[in-house]
Amino acid sequence: MRLIFLGPPGAGKGTQAQRISEMHGIPQLSTGDMLRAAVKAGTPIGQQADAVMKAGKLVSDEIVVGIIADRIDQADCKSGFILDGFPRTVAQAEALDQMLLPRGIKLDYVIEMTVDNGALTERITGRFTCAKCGAGYHDKFKQPKVAGVCDVCGSKEFSRRADDKAETVGARLDAYTKQTAPLLPYYRGRGVLRQVDGMAAMDEVTRQIEGVLGA
Repeated sequence: MRLIFLGPPGAGKGTQAQRISEMHGIPQLSTGDMLRAAVKAGTPIGQQADAVMKAGKLVSDEIVVGIIADRIDQADCKSGFILDGFPRTVAQAEALDQMLLPRGIKLDYVIEMTVDNGALTERITGRFTCAKCGAGYHDKFKQPKVAGVCDVCGSKEFSRRADDKAETVGARLDAYTKQTAPLLPYYRGRGVLRQVDGMAAMDEVTRQIEGVLGA
């Protein structure tokens, strides 16, 4: 089972990819994790990436696809994998297809987690955590039982991620729409695109994904 998860920041791709990975025994492949692992291992492609990053430049699509190629050639990917966070553009999708073709690998499904941008912004910008234990809360959906006091550890100190600010979230959603949304017709044309409701409760999203995989 070879899958790609698509969706804007905050849609829950990573969480769902981890769940499906555990349920089906296939690895979740994050490009960031694979890049760091390749650099640490000192593979030929990892050395290329390391040199580019040390020069203060962005790693090219060619290098990223090479790192993915090395990773999916490993034994634990023989039964499948989930790509989380790649591709982000049509050019990357085309490069990925060109890499998979000679390996005889076809994508089974590209699963898009659809969202309402306004509701997603509210979901993200309302998040805050206990600064001591990391317990998560939300301005609207999950306030501490006692105002200003963490339910878990009793701390009165809370924090918000800098990139959860409304203007930052808006910019990230705009970038997704411009860069990644064109992937939808690309994969729809190949008959592999499926959509689930990314705004549903976490367990319901998982149920919908399982429904796609079992179809």
